[in-house]
Amino acid sequence: QVQLVESGGGLVQAGGSLRLSCAASLRTFSSYAMAWFRQAPGKEREFVAAIDWSGGSTYYANSVKGRFTISRGNAKNTGHLQMNSLKPEDTAVYYCAAASWNSDYVGTELGEYDYWGQGTQVTVSS
Repeated sequence: QVQLVESGGGLVQAGGSLRLSCAASLRTFSSYAMAWFRQAPGKEREFVAAIDWSGGSTYYANSVKGRFTISRGNAKNTGHLQMNSLKPEDTAVYYCAAASWNSDYVGTELGEYDYWGQGTQVTVSS
């Protein structure tokens, strides 16, 4: 069982930046693909970004492309989401997710991920 814990959320003004972190309980987390999803009030959870197990391939939702960067941390059991040029519409609870595929495949759908964190709130004021 993999436990994921997000941190780094908070309140920021539009145009500002935040860096979210995801810490995994599993030492072999480096072999897992990792993703970030978000859920705004009254809306469905949606894909934000994903990275493969090696860190060599990244994927982004069109709404965050060019503003957000997903990466794997120097510690093998961590990952990050750097969020720049934040907009009020980025306000949501952000969730870290992980899954292990025996390939370079990376999913972008909720149902493809086996492990989830509890979420961290990001609020962007206008």
